[in-house]
Parts: sequence; C-alpha cells; structure tokens
Amino acid sequence: MAQQQNPQQNAAAETEQDINILKKIRMDKLAELQAAGNDPFTITKYDVTAHAADLKADYEATEARLKEAANGDEEAFQASLEPLKEQIVSIAGRIMSWRDMGRANFIDVRDGSDRIQVYVRMNDIGGKEAFKEFKKWDIGDIVGVKGFVFRTKKGEISIHAQEITLLSKALLQLPEKWHGLKDQDTRYRKRYLDLIVNPEVKNTFVTRSKILREIRNYLDNIGYVEVETPVLLPLQIAAAARPFVTHHNTLDMDMFLRIETELNLKKLIVGGFERVYEVGRIFRNEGMDPSHNPEFTSIEMYQAYTDYKGMMDLIEDMYRTLAKTICGSDHILYQGVEIALGEPWERLTMVEAVKKYAGVDYYEWDSDEAARACAKEKGVEVEEGEHATKGHVLIAFFDAFVEENLIQPTIIYDYPVENSPLAKRKPSEPAFTERFEYFIYAREMGNAFSELNDPIDQKQRFEAQVAARRELGDMTGEVDEDFVNALEYGLPPTGGLGLGLDRLVMLLTDSASIRDVLLFPTMRPLPKNGQESEEDADEAVETTEA
Repeated sequence: MAQQQNPQQNAAAETEQDINILKKIRMDKLAELQAAGNDPFTITKYDVTAHAADLKADYEATEARLKEAANGDEEAFQASLEPLKEQIVSIAGRIMSWRDMGRANFIDVRDGSDRIQVYVRMNDIGGKEAFKEFKKWDIGDIVGVKGFVFRTKKGEISIHAQEITLLSKALLQLPEKWHGLKDQDTRYRKRYLDLIVNPEVKNTFVTRSKILREIRNYLDNIGYVEVETPVLLPLQIAAAARPFVTHHNTLDMDMFLRIETELNLKKLIVGGFERVYEVGRIFRNEGMDPSHNPEFTSIEMYQAYTDYKGMMDLIEDMYRTLAKTICGSDHILYQGVEIALGEPWERLTMVEAVKKYAGVDYYEWDSDEAARACAKEKGVEVEEGEHATKGHVLIAFFDAFVEENLIQPTIIYDYPVENSPLAKRKPSEPAFTERFEYFIYAREMGNAFSELNDPIDQKQRFEAQVAARRELGDMTGEVDEDFVNALEYGLPPTGGLGLGLDRLVMLLTDSASIRDVLLFPTMRPLPKNGQESEEDADEAVETTEA
C-alpha cells in the first residue's frame, strides 16, 4: 500500500514541480539565444561608468542648481535640462521588476548601490527586432544599460535607455518579487538570494567591515601591531572548549583547528613585541544558539607592562570610540533597550556581584563543604558535585543569579582560580585571579587577564586540567610544553584581552542573532526529502566557554 503524503509534502512537491517548469522555460530561452549566436555567458566585461545611487544624487543636485538659475522661469528651466540628454551613462545590474507598457517598458535595475528605473522604448534601442528580443528577458537577468538620466512625468529619476545588453541569464526565478525573502532558514542558507531580494541586509555586513576597520585603526594608533598565527595546531591543549580534528596526510598526523590565538600571541610578547593583536577565525566543536556559532571571529590583544585594569580602561574607551564612529552616539539602542556605552561602566568583583544579586556572601563560607551546602539550600546546581570547591560554587551562583541582570555595560573581575587557568593569581588573595569579563545585554562580550607569567604555576595548572579531563574519561588534551618553555625564557607582566567580533557587530547593528551578522552561518544539512524541521532551525545547545 502506497504511503500517503501529507499536505505539506504535497505543497513542497508542487513547488518543486513549478520551479522545474519555470527553469525549463528559461533554459529554452538561453538555448535560443545561444543558437542565434547571442550567448550572454560569452560576455567577459561591461564598461560601467556610474552607479544608481550616485546618478540619482547627482541629478537631483544638478536639477536644483538649474532650477535656482532659472529663477522661476519654467520654460528656461526645462530648456536647461536638454543638454543633460547628451551626457551618456552606463550602468549594470539585475532586473528586479518589469512594467510592460506595449512599445515602451519600465524595468527596475539594482546595482551594488541602489535601484534605478530604466525606460526602454522600442525605437530607441534598435527597433522592432531588438525590442522583441528584449521582451524575452526575465526578472533576475543581469543587464547593462547605456542612456541618459531624466525625470519622468511621475517624478522618478530614471535612465532613458539607448542601448541595453543581456550580460547574464538567470535560470531560476527570484522568490516573491515584491515581498522579499522572509523565511529565515532560507535566508541563512542562501545568503546570495537574501542579498538580492532583501538589499537592506547588505548594510549589516558593510557595517561589520567598518567596525573591523575602526578596531584596527584604534589599536594601530595606540601602538599595537597586527600579526597572524597558525590555524592548524599539532596538539589539543587541555582547555574546556572542544576542537575540530583534521588530518595532515604528508605528516600522517592529526591536527586541531585552533580554539584560541592566545598562546602564540603571548609567545610573541616573550620574543620582544610589546603590543600585538590578531583578528582570528576560531573553531569550537560545540553547540549553536543565537549568540554562538562553531566558527567565529575573535580579536585578541596583548600588551606588555600593564595588567587587567589597564585592559579595562582600553576596552571601555574602544567601545565608546566605536559607537560614536559607527552609530553616531555612545548611547545606542539594542533590541529596544538603550545601552549607555558612554557612561562609566560598573565594575564589580565576582564576589560583590553574587552578593548583590544572589544575596550570598562568599566570605561567610568557611569551607568547601559549607559552600556546597549553601548551593544545595539555594537550589543551585554545581557541575563538579561533591568535588566542588568554594570557587566552583561561586561560579555556579554567578551563572544562576547574576549574568541575566547585566544589561548595561558591566565589568566583572577577580575570578576564582578554578576557571582561570591562564590568569595571574591575586597576590593578596591567591584563591582569585586578575581576570575580568565584560557583559552587555546579559551577554558576555569579552574576557581579559593579567596574564600568568610564572612557568612553574602555568605548568601545574595545565597538568591539573589534563588530570581533571582524564578523571571524567576524556583522554584528549595535552600540556603545551612549548608554551611553558617560552614562559621559562621570561614573559613580562602582560595584560591580555579577547573579544568576539560577531557579538560586537550584533550589538552595533541591533541584530538579535549571530546568524544575522555572519554571511554564511553554520547550518544543519537539509534532508534530501524535505525541509529542515523547526526544531532544527531553532536549535539551541548550551556552549562551553574556553
């Protein structure tokens, strides 16, 4: 007995059938062009002299100047526009809409700057045969247009075409000509299509580029040097984040995509660089949610002869500078909430933050047992269970009670040594480290340390991490002996800071999801027999921070 298809499957099948029919029509048109010796795919270049946005702005400015010169004389003003018809421009772009008026047609052409209307009349582009061929083209085709700029009777600045050329044939129809592409899953999977039909999306990625440029300018101007370090590493360090594993055939060895740029950058400080940074692609084999993607861009910076408080001042100033440059103000709106980047950021130790928001005082715990008992009383789950220390419990209280309240920019500092293997201990309180994270809109945005430069302490912490993983049955992860060796040559007192570029772009572009600021976010492959389920599209798996 044949299996019955549900209505959604039937609709999908009908849609696929419609797509195939429309594609065949366009394929037939292409074959006809090729048979006639007019294959658009043989064209290798087109001389573009102008862009839509500039043409419209320039025409408006010229029109205003001529109108002022005419001093209210409409006849003189119209006469002054006539010479503009001799100024031939050439644009290229994609046909986005088409209005057939018989022997004259209006098409909208979008280039990389904007859209502009094009007036195509039979007698102006070569006569009946040329016009007949033009009428066979489709929305989505890429064309070149030569002509002059004018304003229609309805008031729209347009190009009067004198020559129009098919440069590339679109074999697939654009979705929803007038309403754009709304399905989020398709937008992320087919970003090229998203950019075609939702051109405003491009603004986010233009802004991303500007943000990155301004960060580089900021750091370069205060003496930092940009460097590059390897993406492929020969060992898996014993950090919390899980790496992606690949294999080098020639060396016949497994290699690991980096989960950070930190260790190599600090080796450069050992070598004599005093201020370095890297814009680096990072890979973590973990979950996905609205603020996590398995591959992302981090910016890590290290400065000799300063500490974590120096990095606090740097990051506050950098964010204010970026906001003013990118957004025009150091007070921005994010998801309907005003974020005061220009005000002094609140600074709390982790102990102070837990006391403020959870009503629990770390210093009242006189033992690890007392801390675990407090967590049990308050219903706070501690991952380490009966092995939890006071530091582990403090971290658990922070996660349970504090982070969700950190809407305005807040620096949380002095982290327990248990979760800060690369930070220097506080001389006055060795159970804590000189580490801070800063939070905006209840989201961790960056991480900083007074870097650990004691090679003996560093090796012991690495070894403790390895041992802890093996107790849990995870035999991966090694001590990075070369990094320890570098420290033995002497790392000066150093402040280090890392931030996620993607989350910063989300903040400054008011984007709710990291997928909105990544051109090609990681997606689960679609099954061959249907669409991704809603559960897959909205997958949210807790991600472990390194």
